[in-house]
Amino acid sequence: MSEHKSKDPLHGITLEQLLNRLVATYGWPGLAERIRINCFSSDPSIKSSLKFLRRTPWARKQVEDLYIAMIGENPWYQGKD
Repeated sequence: MSEHKSKDPLHGITLEQLLNRLVATYGWPGLAERIRINCFSSDPSIKSSLKFLRRTPWARKQVEDLYIAMIGENPWYQGKD
């Protein structure tokens, strides 16, 4: 039997993994420039950002959309580190 692969680019990726990849790619200043929320610009940390994003659906959607755009720009992306 073949293994089923999801077409969802966020399948199997936690919010923490997603945020870590965005920070590694853009840095906190670049992330704050792309998504205007205080948790990215004022004393940013993974922990505080995760807390905010888990409680704020519109902000989480913006972060997820940026991640999807980021992986779409990279033709070599395989979905794993």
